[in-house]
Amino acid sequence: MSSVKQNIKKITKMRLFFPIFCMILVLLINLIKSPAFFKVAVNNGVLYGRLIDIINRGSEIAILAVGQTLVVAVSAGTDISVGSVMSLAACGCCTMLAGYGVNSATSLAMPMIAGMIGGILLGGLCGAFNGVLVANLKIQPMVATLILYTAARAVGLVLCNNQITYIRYEPYKYLGNFIPGVPIPTAIFITAAVIAVITIFLRKTSLGLYIQSVGVNARASNISGINSKLICFVCYLICGLCAGIAGIVASSRIYSADSNNIGLNFELDSILAVALGGNSLAGGKFSMAGSIIGAYTIQAITTTLLAMGVSTDQAPVVKAIIVILIVAIQAPALRAWMEGRAARKLAAEKAAGQAHAGKEAV
Repeated sequence: MSSVKQNIKKITKMRLFFPIFCMILVLLINLIKSPAFFKVAVNNGVLYGRLIDIINRGSEIAILAVGQTLVVAVSAGTDISVGSVMSLAACGCCTMLAGYGVNSATSLAMPMIAGMIGGILLGGLCGAFNGVLVANLKIQPMVATLILYTAARAVGLVLCNNQITYIRYEPYKYLGNFIPGVPIPTAIFITAAVIAVITIFLRKTSLGLYIQSVGVNARASNISGINSKLICFVCYLICGLCAGIAGIVASSRIYSADSNNIGLNFELDSILAVALGGNSLAGGKFSMAGSIIGAYTIQAITTTLLAMGVSTDQAPVVKAIIVILIVAIQAPALRAWMEGRAARKLAAEKAAGQAHAGKEAV
């Protein structure tokens, strides 16, 4: 019995246990509510089903979670501007493709790839701006990113001349939907590419270790020769680039730039994905795999809430409650209390066992 308990403790202490447990729990709830939840069908040459929809629609959150994970790990803070930066990148891309002041474009003013790169670089510029504020000016991350959280959408509206810019160019729609002849949503491939590139970059270079070192103790990292300011800046830059990519994908889904709605509330989803992934919001060690699982869990929760009749306005409230619970579980004070309680219980059991053994000896 004791060996079983020890094995259970080992499993529960694994870094990916919490995100995988949450994902399985959500999927079980959906399976009980709708037995056809796991059904995947081919319709008009493309894959359809709840699972495909979750993986497809969760792509933007997963891309944002990649950047948000690095930001949380290096600065023990969150980038709350990612949703607005998504919107700005989409507006910048569509404006470059359609031309300033053009409401609807069937032909492009420049090559599509150039407009997309421009939008992504615009997101990177926003990330660099946040990086300078946090790394160089030592402004608290939430306060620093609050600037673009409020301003980026307004700048996007100015770029689009205070209107929704439509790109009615068929290849542009492929990014957020399907490429003809390919049954899998294009967004899944884009997400996989982003995750692969960042993961390889972190593992093949020392950046991953530097991020954890700076996140644990920036001052000690500086003394050991690590440029903590540069590492922090790079993380915010990557986060901005990820937001730019997610913005292009979101824009392609609706083949337009809607500054008021693209990326709305996505900052909450990306932070929740990192927290659900078992990553400490206090910085330091991080699990990219956990954040990705957390991102798709969030999308599964959103899909479940909508299926249960919860309105889109009420869904963020439920997610906010989940964030509070996760942060509370991760709180050092609560963990210390739970460990102390377990230690006291174990000591009491040992004392009772010794007392029982003493009585039998007598």
